[in-house]
Amino acid sequence: MALKAVTADPDSPERLRRVLEQALVFTAATFAAVYATSADALRLVDSVGVPRTLYGLRDAYPLAGHFPAADAHRIARPVWCGPEETADGAAAPSTPEGGFWTAALPTERDRAGGCLVAVTEHPGGFGADDRACLELIADAVACPVPAEAGAPGPAGFVLAVDTGRVEVGDELLELFGFGREQFDGNVETLLRRTVPEDLPALMSVTEADHMSIGERELEFRVLQPTGPPRWLRLRGRLLPAGEDRPARLVGTVADASTLRADVTDVARVQRLAAALATAGTVRDVSQAVVTALRAPLRADRLALAELEGDRLVVTVLDPPDPEIWPELWRLEWRTEWPDAPVRAMPSLAAALDDGRARIWPAGTDLEPALADVGPGGLAVLPLPAGNRMAGACLIGWDSPHEFGPDERALLTASAGLAGQALMRARAFDAEHELVGMLQRQLLPRRLPKLPGAEAVARYLPTTAGLEVGGDWYDVIPLPDNHVALVIGDVQGHSAAAATLMGQMRTALRAYAAEGHPPDVVVSHANRLLVDLETELFVTCCYVDVDMEEGSAWSVRAGHVPPVLRHPDGRTEIAEAEGGLPLGVERQADFPMSPLRLQPGTVLALTTDGLVESTEADIDAGIARFAAELGAGDPAHLGLVADTLLGSAQRSDDVALLLMRYDGMAVRPRRESWTVWRVPEAVRQARRFTRRTLRFWDVTEEIDAVLLIVSELVTNALVHTDGRVRLDLTLVNSRLRIAVADSSPRTPVKPTSIGWEATGGRGLLLVEASSAAWGTLPVSGGKQVWSEITLHL
Repeated sequence: MALKAVTADPDSPERLRRVLEQALVFTAATFAAVYATSADALRLVDSVGVPRTLYGLRDAYPLAGHFPAADAHRIARPVWCGPEETADGAAAPSTPEGGFWTAALPTERDRAGGCLVAVTEHPGGFGADDRACLELIADAVACPVPAEAGAPGPAGFVLAVDTGRVEVGDELLELFGFGREQFDGNVETLLRRTVPEDLPALMSVTEADHMSIGERELEFRVLQPTGPPRWLRLRGRLLPAGEDRPARLVGTVADASTLRADVTDVARVQRLAAALATAGTVRDVSQAVVTALRAPLRADRLALAELEGDRLVVTVLDPPDPEIWPELWRLEWRTEWPDAPVRAMPSLAAALDDGRARIWPAGTDLEPALADVGPGGLAVLPLPAGNRMAGACLIGWDSPHEFGPDERALLTASAGLAGQALMRARAFDAEHELVGMLQRQLLPRRLPKLPGAEAVARYLPTTAGLEVGGDWYDVIPLPDNHVALVIGDVQGHSAAAATLMGQMRTALRAYAAEGHPPDVVVSHANRLLVDLETELFVTCCYVDVDMEEGSAWSVRAGHVPPVLRHPDGRTEIAEAEGGLPLGVERQADFPMSPLRLQPGTVLALTTDGLVESTEADIDAGIARFAAELGAGDPAHLGLVADTLLGSAQRSDDVALLLMRYDGMAVRPRRESWTVWRVPEAVRQARRFTRRTLRFWDVTEEIDAVLLIVSELVTNALVHTDGRVRLDLTLVNSRLRIAVADSSPRTPVKPTSIGWEATGGRGLLLVEASSAAWGTLPVSGGKQVWSEITLHL
């Protein structure tokens, strides 16, 4: 009956599309197309369903080739192919996880005239009923012969894509608001009347590089002298270039105000399929379904939910007002959207078990949780995905609604598309959450408190594709009141980028803790990245700040330079000489550049996501960033960071690190002594210590200090080779004694010592005399330190 209805008018331009739509409605097909013979090839005439590129299908197939369409055309019998049989000799760009099945059937009117191609992702492929239905559809197809471009009709056009010259009919000119005498024959003249937001989509159709063989259609808006823009629909077909003629785009343009009200139009299904093909998350899928169904069906409510166990986890409600939804839904309104228990809605549970769309007109006796969703009519669409149920879509009307066959077809076709997209989005969301959790674990949980400074950091993930990038920041406290500020960016957005970010952050922190100067730290990290043999590169900026002196050394590896905000509000983009990104060249040089910080200076480090965009180059972005930094109040560093992020484009992830240098209220007093390897070395070290303490007016704990100096210096001279250095530091009432040597081996405190032992008691004495003691790695060796509390 459905085929008879759609084929009743053989001259209707919608006939072929309506016939193809039946394959989506009455079989498990997710894609259907008709190919017609032209010269020595089968060429695409029209298609419905998901984009054919998802399955790697071509615009044309040679008649002599070994492809399902060509084989079916040649032998005049249907050809059924499973996932293991490649349709075109190459894998599809994004093959579904469970594979797909292809059917190719010759058309009935002329067995040499064309071929019907259908694709399904349903496990097991096309069943017996599906195959019988596809054969009926193939018999109903009147396969047109690809036409040449002649003179356009009243609403038609012929566009020469190489010159932009276009022949148009009078009705088409009237739709654009032109008279025949006003039009100069250039397509740009027509495009200037297009609403700017719709122009990119229209250009993708009118430019040959973006237009594939076969019919395409597009709805767009044109500006009117008064009133709102007018909706138009373009249907076009690209005719390939020949030996003596250029490629031409031929088609028609019609007023879409009347067509848009026709919910049977298969273009709605195609638009939904195109939107779902690019939907990355469950929320994206839900919004695409709402956009495609609620307005065309003039529905009052629409809910889409995932099925998790015995509960529907709602992802979108439209409209999102709790008072509009039944009491059960309001009771379960937990966060942004409710969870709805399936067991409280037996009719819904039965529809999910059956797996078919259910439609209840006004007055049907349903449980209140469903009846109140659509008192004038309710449609429940189970969303199948393979051999399981992904979720459900509920559509309700307040006033009595009559369900026509076209609406049923639209709902059924949309349910299959939405179910598959929902499962893909759920897997994407799970992976995205896993990678996001990984990145959150790799970034610092909190920043350390700094002597004489305050630091804040922000991280903002990208919203483009919702992929996780490799931007990171770090603040590393170092000995002698030094602090390393690090910011970096790993190339790309993926789990690999996030993982490499963690490796590089750990490596830089480890090399910095060893006491290396900034250029050596970055150089070591570069060689490590080269040895990892990854295809990704890394940019970073490393700044070593001396909190006591208010000076810093900066090293850039292909990264954005630091920006300084001086106390008087002036900003300065540090002219720090930069090196190559990490991982590019093993022997790359990373020069150091000096920075001077006065109390009140703000040092800002960021990644390119905050300063680079498609609208402006990176230099302009850095200048804008510096201006916004200068306008902020450095007393409220967190607010400054939030304001700077307010201008982020979000096309890339962003890391931002700010430090306000205040200067140290109390500067440590320091003295150092190089211990020579001579017999009097320990005595000289004790003499230096006594003289220094006397100069500092320290009169307490002198014996304990001299004992610790003796033991640490003796251990360094006896158990190591090379240079030994003694450092004394006094901060308030805390005295720090540190002895550095060239051996990386950490001294081991003995667990027990016999009475007859002649050594091994030195570290025990140090531990007993100290408030705290320990070791830490330094460049080329280690440092053993002890701290004593003085009562000054």
